[in-house]
Amino acid sequence: MIALAKATPGGIDMASSGNGTLQHVLLELLRLRTGITINHVPYRGGGLAITDVMGGQVRFVFANASGAFGLIKGGKVKAIAHTGKGRLASLPDIPPMSDTLPGFEGYDWNGVFVPHGTPLAIVNKLNAALNAAIVSPQIAARFAELNIESRQNSPQEFGAYIEDQMALWSRVVKEANIKLG
Repeated sequence: MIALAKATPGGIDMASSGNGTLQHVLLELLRLRTGITINHVPYRGGGLAITDVMGGQVRFVFANASGAFGLIKGGKVKAIAHTGKGRLASLPDIPPMSDTLPGFEGYDWNGVFVPHGTPLAIVNKLNAALNAAIVSPQIAARFAELNIESRQNSPQEFGAYIEDQMALWSRVVKEANIKLG
């Protein structure tokens, strides 16, 4: 993809699930890290973007793995890399982008939030219940089917992760001069 972009006058078209989404800032990070020309084609959601990749209207998209998994397995789209660490158990033949661009990582992630001021005892009780749930056989099996990776953590670890993500993506938005509003 990088070689194709370098060889294509005017660069390559790359879809995202919309302005300011993780998929958008990932393509901006790719542009910053490689110097290639990418023409951002924002969509109103990842489903529409990947549909146009299948139809040939755009060549590339960073897609949510759980949403694209069935399309990959069904041969509708070809995965060329993923943005996580190491190999994925569900797609062991797909290399991480960090094999080509060391340190290149980006994740769609979800978390559970409570109102500010929630008593610490309640936060800890909820955290313990959620940590137990995600490793239960039924939930873990369903996550595996959906190609969703989960990890147990504490409220403090999750807070630190959010701070790291905010710092990383704020830097990319600033360096790429992304207009979000």
